[in-house]
Formats: sequence, C-alpha cells, structure tokens
Amino acid sequence: MKLSELIQGLEVTIQGDANCIIKGVSTIQEAEPNRIAFLMNPAYRKFLATTKASAVILTEAEAKNCPVTAVITSNPYYVYAKIAAYFDNHPKTLAGIHPTVVIGKDCKVSPTASVGPHCVLGDGVTLGDHVVLGAGCVIGEYTEIGDQTRLDANVTLYHRIKVGKRVLILSGAVIGSDGFGLAKSKGSWHRVPQLGTVILEDDVEVGANTTIDRGAIDNTVISKGVKLDNQIQIGHNVYIGENTAIAGCVGIAGSSTIGKNCMMGGGSGMAGHVTLGDNVVVTGMTGVTKSLLEPGVYSGFPPVPNAEWRKTQARISRLKQLTDRIKALEAILEGEKNI
Repeated sequence: MKLSELIQGLEVTIQGDANCIIKGVSTIQEAEPNRIAFLMNPAYRKFLATTKASAVILTEAEAKNCPVTAVITSNPYYVYAKIAAYFDNHPKTLAGIHPTVVIGKDCKVSPTASVGPHCVLGDGVTLGDHVVLGAGCVIGEYTEIGDQTRLDANVTLYHRIKVGKRVLILSGAVIGSDGFGLAKSKGSWHRVPQLGTVILEDDVEVGANTTIDRGAIDNTVISKGVKLDNQIQIGHNVYIGENTAIAGCVGIAGSSTIGKNCMMGGGSGMAGHVTLGDNVVVTGMTGVTKSLLEPGVYSGFPPVPNAEWRKTQARISRLKQLTDRIKALEAILEGEKNI
C-alpha cells in the first residue's frame, strides 16, 4: 500500500515521500526497503542513521535526523499499531457452524457468527453478530456474547457469563469458575456456593490461561477497555475500572477494587478487600497489602511511593560498604582504648 493510504485518519505529518510503497513492518535495525519501522525507545536511536526502511514512525524531535521518509507523531507506538493492523496475518474466519459443534436448546446464534470445530454451547446461549469461537470452546448455559467478540481455541466460559462487544479472549482462558470461597467447621473446609457471575464489558481483552472467578454473591466486573495479560488470577467479586492494564502473572484476591486507568506490573499481587484509586501504577513484583487511593507510582512490599522505594534500594546496596566502615572505625576506637 502507499504510505498515504496507511496513515488515513491518523494525526501525523509526513516528511518525505508520502507515496512510497509499504509492504510490511519491521524493526528499525533489521528493516529492508518497502518496510515501515518505528522509533520510540532512545536505545534504538543509533540505528536510525543506517536504517534501510522506506519510512520510520517517530517524534518531531527525532525527525531531523531521519534519512528516510518520516511519519511524525507524538505517539509513535500507537501509530505503528494502527499501521501494523493492515498487515495482520491472523487467519480469516467464515460465518457458519462446524458440523462437530454441539448446541443446546434455545440457543440464539447470529447467522454471521463463526463457530469452530468441537465447540460446545449449553442451553440458552446467545452469540451476537460476527462472533468468532475457535476450536474447542465451551460456552456454559445462558451465557451471552456480544457482537464482534472473538474467543481463540479452548476458551471456557461458565454459565450465565455476560461478555460485551469487541472482546478478545485468548486460548486457555477460563471465565466464571468458582471463587475460592470456603468455610471451616469442625476442622474441615466446606465450599461456599458462588452465586454471582462475571461481566466483561465492551473492548476488554483477556490473555491466554487467565482465570477470572465468578462472584460469591455480587458479580465480578471487568469494565470497558480493560486489558489483561496472560496467566492472571482474578478472584471473586473483584471490580476493575475502565482502561486499566494488568501485566502477566498478577494475582488479585477476592473483593478487591481497582480504579480507572490503573496499571499493575508483572508478578505483582493484591490482597483481598483493598482498593487502588484511579490512575495508580503498581510496578512489577509489588505486594499491595493496603489501599492506595492517591494517584502515583508505587513499589515494594508493603508498597511505598516509587521514589522512596528507589532511595531505600540505593541505601540497601551500600549496606556492606557502610558496615565495613563501621567495623574499621570500631577497630580504631578499640585500638585507641588499649593505648
């Protein structure tokens, strides 16, 4: 495609040949002619002068050093994502139901939906327009899936789950399994019925092998635009606010609340019944044991503001040096004492 076609609707400025032909995307250091690359991380600036790409997406500050056509924007990664979508090689699906599919009673399946091999639909399932179910998906009774939602292979949605429009759920995810509700009596654990459900609002993404527990009484709610990475555990009755992003291997205990526009780094964890306010960022491996209501970046276990945590880590790295100095001073004082 011509570069001018790829940038339609995007807030960019072209420096160079807007009609150059683009056949794909590439990294800035490995690019060949007729490829488009992007520069966002300063660590890759050294490759700009020698890149063979036909065009590079970058900021205005970087454009003055660009030897090829520059696509100038304040957000290079976003513009790259939009252009890369033209070259997405994800397999295309056709409407229809594979003959191996098992369908329960009173299901409502749009004629534009695509249901892959060996899927199972329980009674009363609803599939909206252009829904795609990959091979081996299991959809529980009375679950509703909104328009243009896609489930990759082997996704399991339990009964009475509500999924909005344009949701993406990757392979192996389990939505609506029982939460970890147990009551102890006479030395034994007894299961507490989990009577709520899970609601995934519009434009949510759920990563591979992520598990979202159904609510115990109220519902577990994943709000509009939330992005969940792979292998995340979300407990029962958790509420996650709009446009929050959570990286892989995060664990969120039951009845926690996460606000809008939050971010949680990989491997971090959150205790039950605590709250993150709007615009809170939790860095990787942080253990959230108390509510963090003020916007900001937090790190550590227990969490403190990131700047404070960095100072503490710097002090810890000097502990051996300080210990050696103290021992040396003690030796001097001991020697003076013995004179």
